[in-house]
Amino acid sequence: MLKAQVCVIDFGSQYSQLLVRKTRELGFSCEITSPSSFSLDKSAHKAVILSGGPDSVLKISREEKDLYFNILDELKEEKIPTLGVCFGFQLLSLYYGGVVEKGIFGEYGQTRVFKEKSEVAYTWPESFDVWMSHFDHVVKIPKGTKSILKTAGGVIAALKFDDANILALQFHPEVHHTAHGSEILLSFYEEVAQIKKDWSISNLQETILNDLPDLEGKKVLCAFSGGIDSFVAAALLSKKLSKDDLYCIYINNGLMRPQDERHIEELKRESNLNIEIIDASDRFLNGLEGVFDPEKKRKIIGKLFIDCFEERSNEIEKEKNINFHYLLQGTLYPDVIESHSPHSSGGKSSTIKSHHNVGGLPEKMKLKLLEPLRFLFKDEVRLLGENLGLHHHWIYRHPFPGPGLAVRILGSINREDLEIARLADEVLFSELKNHNLYQMTWQALAVLLPIHSVGVKGDERVYEKVICIRAVSSVDGMTADATDFPSSFLKAVSSRMTAEIKGIVRVVYDLSSKPPATIEWE
Repeated sequence: MLKAQVCVIDFGSQYSQLLVRKTRELGFSCEITSPSSFSLDKSAHKAVILSGGPDSVLKISREEKDLYFNILDELKEEKIPTLGVCFGFQLLSLYYGGVVEKGIFGEYGQTRVFKEKSEVAYTWPESFDVWMSHFDHVVKIPKGTKSILKTAGGVIAALKFDDANILALQFHPEVHHTAHGSEILLSFYEEVAQIKKDWSISNLQETILNDLPDLEGKKVLCAFSGGIDSFVAAALLSKKLSKDDLYCIYINNGLMRPQDERHIEELKRESNLNIEIIDASDRFLNGLEGVFDPEKKRKIIGKLFIDCFEERSNEIEKEKNINFHYLLQGTLYPDVIESHSPHSSGGKSSTIKSHHNVGGLPEKMKLKLLEPLRFLFKDEVRLLGENLGLHHHWIYRHPFPGPGLAVRILGSINREDLEIARLADEVLFSELKNHNLYQMTWQALAVLLPIHSVGVKGDERVYEKVICIRAVSSVDGMTADATDFPSSFLKAVSSRMTAEIKGIVRVVYDLSSKPPATIEWE
């Protein structure tokens, strides 16, 4: 990757990668590392961000405190502009002689902050909403600092250091729910760090291509789902490889929606990619029979993907007398964040759920792994797709999980429920199109719940199943709110599902935000 001006030191926050995305969005190159892996690159690093994290600065071990303070010693000695966020805010305060205390009550979610009288002339509003997620708080600021923001309850929300180019924020400017978050980050980059913009999608594409290994004479196998991630990854690699050297294999696991099957056929016809479709639906459905646990479903699906790819790649090698060298996957940052510690850095963020396309597969297949989009977010991938000249309707499809409808049918999978889930999705998809609402929402889905509900059909009592509609508005998938659809749309969806789908008597709408809920139910 391009040598980054900004380095995010990740203390385990689920939002750390959003700092990278927001920074790049503002036009500045950025990378991420863990405290134990951090090494100041004096020729490149012009600013450092200390992220949030799950730990309390009051409970870190002696070894951790020594490590963190050694980092701050170096940043201070080299006069590196530094931004502290949440845990980073408290760590800076503690290091420079302030007092941090455990709070009686935490602050979580949106909180109003108010500008204090200060000589600092940032063009921030007098008051605005920010996203808080902390329990400890600073009760005494270090000497030589100014409090520039406070909450209505008097909690210090931002500090500016007089004699050092340091800004510290108790809240998260990187999340979508913080109003003016981008402007606040820009204040740090332009007014505190005084660095110049050096990042764009065009140079991102060039950088990724330049960072690829030498592929001359190599054969690449692509784990092709048809989603935006694997599609853009394959389209990107097609800039370096001929059609005969990049093999895209789509495994039909029997868990896809009608719209996905149509989409794959369109890509096979109209894109410039070599796509082969393998029907393994019976194999997957038999493997999932009687399995209730969502993690077990993912593990089974992941293993079957491995087996299918291994078998078909071996067959192709024999048929064409070739050897595959690399496996291409469309892994993104959210996949990595939710499956492992961020950046594989040994950080402390908790595992939320596993992803079938992260880990295990390359070792099993004895292929080298290519993940050119590994440190990008969905919105960046879409912009990259636009830069590659891909059709708009190909790259702005709603996200769809690799395990497919297996994680949208709560409980065990059977063919009857699978048909219900397919029909429910088809109704939802068609009504989104009919009402011109498809692009209004980040992702819309239908979940078949493992419950029955009483109802009346044809003057008879019935006891049938329930569909939950879930739709969210988001920028990057890391945080999300329920989409505020018109009631006429929701009524149309409900009426069609209960009338057209045998076995469905009730339709409900999920209003949960992420967090605390995830976007998918499993």
